[in-house]
Amino acid sequence: MTKNYKVYPNTKLGKGIKIGDYSIIGYSQDKNPKKTSIGNNANIRTHTVIYSGNKIGDNFQTGHHVMIRENNRIGNNVSIGTNSVIEHDVVLGDNVRVHSNVFIPEYTEIEENAWIGPNVVFTNAKYPRSKNVKDTLKGASVRKNAKIGANSTILPAVTIGENALIGAGSVVSKNVPQNKVVVGNPARVIRDITEIEEYNSKS
Repeated sequence: MTKNYKVYPNTKLGKGIKIGDYSIIGYSQDKNPKKTSIGNNANIRTHTVIYSGNKIGDNFQTGHHVMIRENNRIGNNVSIGTNSVIEHDVVLGDNVRVHSNVFIPEYTEIEENAWIGPNVVFTNAKYPRSKNVKDTLKGASVRKNAKIGANSTILPAVTIGENALIGAGSVVSKNVPQNKVVVGNPARVIRDITEIEEYNSKS
């Protein structure tokens, strides 16, 4: 049976990997591409493109039409939804869930167990198209167990604390303390996560 996907040289694939049609793994235009590795039991769905230089753990999953650029570090049990884009030099910790149509630019860090809802947009340029903008890019940092609701926008260099909850449609322009719930544009603190019974009962 003809394989309708391409795996570039210098790519190491673990056991039990499923690769959907028209996917490209380890893509590079360099003669000597950086090493790409994907752990065991990945499910890479159709039309996913993964560039060279990525290090990806076990049980990785993508939806359809996912783009992952170079030099990312992605942990175990990470899921990236359909039509999402991960730019280069991003860190995604273990058990991170990225839903569909999410944009994560370079130098963003998302720690273990964080949850990113659909249509969330991260940014990393304070003044786009400004002089030397490429030298001053700074992505957001999302700490462990934080949850970001659908259609939220996260501005550059913002830190979202552990267990924080970002309400749907929020624009986060400054740091969010751990365990806080924020909503609105600009996002503001409205309560503590411990005040929400559904989360309290699980702890």
